[in-house]
Formats: sequence, structure tokens, C-alpha cells
Amino acid sequence: MCERCKCRTNHEILASTDLSGEDWHCDFTYYYDESHQIVKCRGCNTISFRKVSSNSEDYDYDEAINQTVQLVTELIYPHRNGARFSIKDTDLLPLNVKHVYEETIKATNNNQPVLAAMGIRALIETICKDRKAKGSNLFEKISDLVNIGVLAAEGESILHTLRTLGNDAAHEVKPHSTKKLSLALDVCEHLLQGVYLLPHHAKETFK
Repeated sequence: MCERCKCRTNHEILASTDLSGEDWHCDFTYYYDESHQIVKCRGCNTISFRKVSSNSEDYDYDEAINQTVQLVTELIYPHRNGARFSIKDTDLLPLNVKHVYEETIKATNNNQPVLAAMGIRALIETICKDRKAKGSNLFEKISDLVNIGVLAAEGESILHTLRTLGNDAAHEVKPHSTKKLSLALDVCEHLLQGVYLLPHHAKETFK
């Protein structure tokens, strides 16, 4: 998976270092193999780092072939982890909104659910601040987004749900499921599209 192409592409291994050996753990010896690689996407030439590893203790049962197979772990940097990519045209977003949004994407892809939920709340608050929504707290500012015509009335309750999700993460250090965070980011991205990106493109297209 290429981060820039945003799809699966062929990669070329530019350099590779292979390691293998044994180590003691409690009362037994286990064996390991590692391959550290610098790889380049053949589509856009983006460079990434890839690590592939396995050891003598990690096995799983494959029902398809009805036998036990050795597990192989792959790590890629920059992290992919399901490849939650940013929406297009983020350069059109206000700089502070863009930074919070991209950091939230990184936290999601790095499997940091608490930070991701806090980022979602921070993103909503940053949008409220940028659009000059009034209120003494985020609850009131979200409601004011409706008053000033930035947010449809139907979206108010959804944003309040996301605000609560962020509060749980910030005050109770509560991690939320990947599915819940993914849906929350979907909502935030629709908000970014509606508030910033679509109006810009409409203005450019129909001016």
C-alpha cells in the first residue's frame, strides 16, 4: 500500500539487511528472522521503510489449508495500518484546522485510540473557533454553528456525540473501537467538505 498513491502498488527493494539468531526467554530458546528494507513505490517513487519478522514461537492455524503456519509480521513506516488517508485538497483548509485533522489521522493510523478521539474533539473545537462560533463551552459553540448557518440542524446532535466521545478519551482515558473512531472521522470529513472544500470548489467552478 502506497501512502501517496493511496492504493496497492508494486514496490522495489532498494536496500535490505537480513538478521537471524536466537535468544533466551524464560526457560526456552526461540529463533527469529528479520528483514529490514528500504522500498520505493514504482508508481510515484515514494520511499518507505519496511520490516518483516517472524520467530519460532508465533504460529497460527490456517483453516483454508488445514495446517499450522508461521506468522509473519510486517511493519511499514510511514505507518499504514488500514491506510486511513486524508481527504483531498487539505491545502485548502485553514492551517490550524489542517494540522489538527492530519494529526488525528496519524493517531488513528498509529493505533492510538485515546489520542485519536481527543483529536476529533479538538478538530471540532478548532472549526468552531475558525468559524467564530459563540459560546462559553464546546456544547454552546456547536449549537451556534447551526445559528450562523455553518451546520445543518440534523448535524448538531451528531457533533455533540463526537464531543462526548472526545470527552471520554480526555477525562476518563477511555479508548474507543476502531469502527466508532472511523465513523467519527467520516463525520468530521463530511463537515470539512461542507464547510471549506465544497464552497471553495463551487466558487471556483461557477464564478
